[in-house]
Amino acid sequence: MRIPAHSVCTAIRDDIVAGVYERGSRLTEELLARRYGVSRVPVREALRTLEAEGFVVTRRHAGACVAEPTEQEGADLLEMRMLLEPLGASRAAQRRTEAHLKVLRGLVRLGQERARRGNSDDLRSLGGWFHETLAQASGSPAMTSMLTQLRHKIAWMYAVDAPASPVESWAEHGAIVDAVARGDSERARAVTALHTERATAAHRLRFASGGDRTERVRNSQHPVNMTSVRH
Repeated sequence: MRIPAHSVCTAIRDDIVAGVYERGSRLTEELLARRYGVSRVPVREALRTLEAEGFVVTRRHAGACVAEPTEQEGADLLEMRMLLEPLGASRAAQRRTEAHLKVLRGLVRLGQERARRGNSDDLRSLGGWFHETLAQASGSPAMTSMLTQLRHKIAWMYAVDAPASPVESWAEHGAIVDAVARGDSERARAVTALHTERATAAHRLRFASGGDRTERVRNSQHPVNMTSVRH
């Protein structure tokens, strides 16, 4: 396939996340250039960027290879997201625009409608769009970039179980938007922390030491109090 040179990094990253390139496998400039229909120059630049992001490592005598992050590194990523997403929501309550609110409310309406109908096919992508918009509403490009990278790496390392109750999950999304719309930064932070905690418990590693089985993330936090989220 042929793609624009500036999109090479995104294409390689997406293929790593999707498992097209296995953990530890070599990434040769020549083969990548041929696959994406570009010269080796944008491929080389893309590999440097992906190495900085942690998706690629350079090994002696092997060159660029897909990284092999450990279980601890994966757990660290989830912990970082649990800290940053509530902070981003708090900032969004202070800095969001009407355009951000319009998109967030529209996503919540769609998500709640499809959750009630039991149509879960698009719920994951809607959820990703919701959290991406919430991060953008924080008014911090640096935070938005960090959260985007975290989402990519977490999607690469973890499989995610569907919520036991999609309706409750989207009620949490709605509570976040309500707090952001009111400019209540502390409420936005608290509700997002509860939502992120519950979502984290549904993650299972795509790999595990000593075998190929996946493992559910251990969650030592208290269960989410849905009553406090709704009111």
